[in-house]
Amino acid sequence: MAKWHGNIGYAEQVDTTRGVFEEQITKREYRGDILKNTRRWQSGEGLNDNLNVNNKVSILADPYANQHFHNMRFIEWYGADWKITNVEVQRPRLILTIGGVYNGD
Repeated sequence: MAKWHGNIGYAEQVDTTRGVFEEQITKREYRGDILKNTRRWQSGEGLNDNLNVNNKVSILADPYANQHFHNMRFIEWYGADWKITNVEVQRPRLILTIGGVYNGD
């Protein structure tokens, strides 16, 4: 089984001014196992097709990850940030499914 090491980005709602909330990203470092490693091209609205990966990474969850898994937004994979599209809780591990490129939206 292949190994993975990198950062996972968590988004937390922060009150910037009175009544205005914005997402603030916090990165935390993790290690895990690659369970599935695939890619696919998807036709988009633009000129070029979109690259999507359909990878699964299993990480050993620390207490922070267990309490904030719903705030996970992206995972660093080969120098790029990729959206986390699904988180499956299988204590003590979290299974992360990765989708398209994360653009901070």
